[in-house]
Amino acid sequence: MSQNSSSADAAADAPSGRRRRSALLFLRDLVLIFIAAVIISVGIKTFLVRSFYIPSASMENTLQINDRIIVNQLVPDVVALEHGDVIVFRDPGGWLQPMPTEERPAIVEAIDWVLSVVGLSAPDSNDHLIKRVIGLPGDEVACCNSFGQLSVNGVPLDEPYLKLPERVTKVSKDDFAVTVPEDSLWVMGDNRYNSCDSRCNATGPSRGFVPRDNVVGRAIMVSWPSSHWAWLDNYPEVFEGVDDPQAVG
Repeated sequence: MSQNSSSADAAADAPSGRRRRSALLFLRDLVLIFIAAVIISVGIKTFLVRSFYIPSASMENTLQINDRIIVNQLVPDVVALEHGDVIVFRDPGGWLQPMPTEERPAIVEAIDWVLSVVGLSAPDSNDHLIKRVIGLPGDEVACCNSFGQLSVNGVPLDEPYLKLPERVTKVSKDDFAVTVPEDSLWVMGDNRYNSCDSRCNATGPSRGFVPRDNVVGRAIMVSWPSSHWAWLDNYPEVFEGVDDPQAVG
């Protein structure tokens, strides 16, 4: 083979080699981007926000069954809890009934696990509860006055977020009066006659109160379905005038 022929072959191979190197570099960059995205997603899920779905009707009409919500996990460790916040919390003990284990194909379990790692799925939603904060530590919460209203520290509340049965104006079927202990919360569902909240757990291990340490975070928005997209309000005007004896934070 002549020297000219060898030079021509080498020249022809050079572009091919560059293309292979470019392809390998591109694949390397894609892998690095994917790894970075996973690390960032896991960090966001661990420290900032998390997704949950709503398995019950206890927060209607604010939240519907199977809604997906975004939860701010900076509450309450970095951002203080406030009256009216919608919070996700772990069962304080005896609030949830045992759920039968659902058998699912291995591939579905694997996909769900991967999505849960990056915060796009919430397989443990059935192990958590979601309610609205009515009483902060030191608050005196009572129901009901002659108008059927709930009061906090003697201030009656006009609660526009409630779902009540037709022709019912009393905001709780059962009367009660409690003082919220230190580092605890009194929580209630918006679907007041279809919510097993602090009221129906008052005789249980937690006496109806939710320890601050059990709070996962504050629900800030409905993310799915798109027709339900909404920011979740804590209705500060409802609690205006209610003294806050002890800040939670």
